[in-house]
Amino acid sequence: MKHWIVLTPDTLRIDGVERPLTGERTARLAELYRSAIGDYPKFFKMDDLCKAGFVAAELLLKAEYPGDVTDRPAYNTDHRAVLLFNCSSSLSADTKYQATIQQADNYFPSPSIFVYTLPNIVTGEIAIRNKYYGETNFIILQHPDGEAIARQVENLFLDETTSSALTGWVDCPDELHYEVRLAIIERGENITEAINQLLK
Repeated sequence: MKHWIVLTPDTLRIDGVERPLTGERTARLAELYRSAIGDYPKFFKMDDLCKAGFVAAELLLKAEYPGDVTDRPAYNTDHRAVLLFNCSSSLSADTKYQATIQQADNYFPSPSIFVYTLPNIVTGEIAIRNKYYGETNFIILQHPDGEAIARQVENLFLDETTSSALTGWVDCPDELHYEVRLAIIERGENITEAINQLLK
C-alpha cells in the first residue's frame, strides 16, 4: 500500500506521517478544504459524510500525484474503482432531514439535505471530481471488518479493466465525530494485508 490516509477531528496522517490540524474542531474539514483543495465550491453544499470523504480522498490523491487535479493521469479514469464502507450510513443527513419533516405545522422538506440521505453520494462526488468511470459503491457494515472489506475489494479486481481502487472506511454520524481511513489499492497487492494495515 503506497498511499493511505487517516482523518478524524483530531488526527491527520498521510502515508504514516502526522500532519497538523488547525482551527475549531467543527471547522477542521472546511479549513483542510480551504488550505489544500479550494477549487471545488460544491464542497460547501455537501453533508458531513460527503465533506469528510471528499477531503480525505483529495488529500490522498494529492499524495499520489502532487499538484493540481489536472495533473492526475487520465489513465486512472477508466480503470479506478471507488468502494467505501461505514456503519452509520447517511445518519447525519438523515437526522437533519427528519427535523425538516417532523412536525405537520412546521413542515419544510429540504431537497438540498434530502439529496445526501444516501451514503453513496460521497463515492459519486469523488468519481465526478476525478472523472472516474470505474465501479463505485458504498457498503454498510456493522463495524470495520477487515475480512469483509478485503473480500469486496478482491471482487472489484475480477473485472479485468479495474487496475486500482480508492477504498476504505468513511464513517460520520455527525460533524464532530468522523473517521476516514482510505487507501489506494493496486491490482496484485496483498489486499487483506493492506486493508488490515489501514484499519489498525
